Amino acid sequence: MFDRIHLLMNITILTLFPEMFAGPFSESILKRAQEKNAINIKIVNIRDFATDKHHVTDQPPYGGGPGMVMMVEPIAKAIESLKLQVSSSKSKTVLLSAKGELHTQAKAKEYSELDELILICGHYEGVDERVREFVDEEVRIGDYVLTGGEIPAMAIADSVIRLLPGVLGDDMSSVDESHSEPGYFEYPQYTRPADYMGHKVPDVLLGGNHGEIAKWRSQQAKHAEGSKGDA
Repeated sequence: MFDRIHLLMNITILTLFPEMFAGPFSESILKRAQEKNAINIKIVNIRDFATDKHHVTDQPPYGGGPGMVMMVEPIAKAIESLKLQVSSSKSKTVLLSAKGELHTQAKAKEYSELDELILICGHYEGVDERVREFVDEEVRIGDYVLTGGEIPAMAIADSVIRLLPGVLGDDMSSVDESHSEPGYFEYPQYTRPADYMGHKVPDVLLGGNHGEIAKWRSQQAKHAEGSKGDA
């Protein structure tokens, strides 16, 4: 049974493909976070802000070249419409872009302290450069290119929502996990059975000596070389 808690955050995602979000946001922790009223997730179709009768949101690039580019006007109008509804100064508008800053656990923590987060999913050959005038940040989830920003938006939303107070049930769950500080990797975890086909749980975890367990875990945790203490 999950107690309802006070709404902590609004996340709005601007996309050309709203249906892609139905599955990921209706399962597991993300579903429960919404049921507990910790998070309100809104999916906005960028096509709704196109100005022509065919709801066109992309055009060939000026100067020629392959593919299509998302137009500035529908995205800008969507952003402006949303910002009229935002009353808090603790808000950010973020463009998902292969050219953006790398998303990290520290960035997820920063976003989790906002009241409002708007994520914009690029697509095709990207967005009109002028879209960048309407956003606060650009973020990428890795050094590779995807077909659109929908999957990155899901990943970022997940990384943020799980950090909201009360969402994981035990807020300590996120304190000592991998990437809780730059380059940190959590110690190994085990559960029953103690012996599975000759693969045994380390004796120290079975002895009940919490001091020795803490020492073992500290020894087993890893820091990527050159990362410990980095900003």
